[in-house]
Amino acid sequence: MIDYGRGMAEPEGDMGEPVLLQRFSAWLQPGPSAADAERSAFFSDGVIVLDTNVLLSLYEYTETSREEVLSALEQTVGRLWMPYQVGLEFVRGRRSTLESRKRALASAATEVNKKLMAARKAIVEAKDVVCAQLDKYARAQQEIAGLDTLVADGDVDAHLDVYRHEFKRHLDMLKADHGLALNSADAEDPILPRIAKLYGDGVGEQPDDDLLRRRLEEATAFRFPNKIPPGFSDADKDTPLKSAGDFLLWEEMIEHVCQLPANGRRVLFVSNDTKEDWYEQRSGSSSSRPWPSLVDELRRRAQADLRIETPPHFFGGIREFLDAELAADTYAEIERVSEAFDAKVPTTPLLVTEETATHLDPPGELALAAFNSVGLVSSTVRAALESESPSQRLFQWWLIGVTAQLGRRAAGEAEPSVGIATAMRSSEPPSQDWVPGTALSPAEWLHRDSSWIAPWFIDLLDSIPQGDRAVLRRLAAQQAESNRRSGK
Repeated sequence: MIDYGRGMAEPEGDMGEPVLLQRFSAWLQPGPSAADAERSAFFSDGVIVLDTNVLLSLYEYTETSREEVLSALEQTVGRLWMPYQVGLEFVRGRRSTLESRKRALASAATEVNKKLMAARKAIVEAKDVVCAQLDKYARAQQEIAGLDTLVADGDVDAHLDVYRHEFKRHLDMLKADHGLALNSADAEDPILPRIAKLYGDGVGEQPDDDLLRRRLEEATAFRFPNKIPPGFSDADKDTPLKSAGDFLLWEEMIEHVCQLPANGRRVLFVSNDTKEDWYEQRSGSSSSRPWPSLVDELRRRAQADLRIETPPHFFGGIREFLDAELAADTYAEIERVSEAFDAKVPTTPLLVTEETATHLDPPGELALAAFNSVGLVSSTVRAALESESPSQRLFQWWLIGVTAQLGRRAAGEAEPSVGIATAMRSSEPPSQDWVPGTALSPAEWLHRDSSWIAPWFIDLLDSIPQGDRAVLRRLAAQQAESNRRSGK
């Protein structure tokens, strides 16, 4: 009979630790916390790799916070290293990050205006309900006239203007506090040279084509189908190259660390990405930790220790171990931007503009719903809704946007925002091809001497019957007045 309790030597590792415990130590340890005793060594001696999303966050901070964050990062100079994949994604992603912020603020302004127009409509409808009861049960014509005067269009708009101006003031403050114009992503970008100076020559070289091809095959044929981190959650992106971005970064990082002196290799990787291809989601718990297999792989292939942190933890470490100064407001902003990051959901809704409308088909029956909401009836306009010509697509999107903006119909939650106007009240035209309001007769357009009208809209009006022409003119005039009030 075999005695399983005695007479069999227990294999031990290099430090006297059983092999099982040694080999799977990464899996047996809890996730790294902000209070780990060895954490300071990653800040003082480790290689620090910032993911693309951390660098792009610099374009989302307010100007004051951005300066403090850049100053804090200066404490890590000499230890920062940028994989080529991060550099490529960073220089290519700056413009889209700025455009995303611009879309978010434009969408917010549009949404505020929609809500105020809906409030205006609700006030008028509420007045009508009360007047109907006064007429039915009291024949109180004097009281009805008083309510009609109280809720006259001008008076309602004057009351709502108080809210409109205050809301606009706050949105304008957000734009001003950002401190970056949209064209900042071009040659005048003030952030790019600061980042370049922080890294110096610590930027990875572009992998050659053969190596890139082998890494793509490794990702798509082996690692992703078997859900081996990192990057398998991106497997469904448009191309293998886009899908493998995280894995390419990972491979570059391992290659770089292997070239460092053998003793005391440490890597601190900082990212907003906490999806399941970087973090193990623990069953029955809301907590998660970086995948132990990543720790194992870096230790096995590069004899290096790995620590993964989110930006709030990382900048907290800079403040604690490197004596960087970060104000409470700045740290709160770092947390806000980090928490808002979610690679699974677009951060901002689509904003349709004159430039993009000609290439986009409106979803479903949206244009038809807009058509019906304002009482359009002619077959000519109905045919324009079904046309695929660029000018008619522009009309379709404008009609969708203006009916939602003026509260003529309820916009769906997933409905794109539309930033297209057909008329504008101003001393100068928005572009040289817009025509003055005098192109329309005095009976058709009220502010002829202070208005400009889009040429494609003039062409549209000339091609449709008088009834629908009057409907579209009124919509254009009301939108122009609404935009003027909101400062658009």
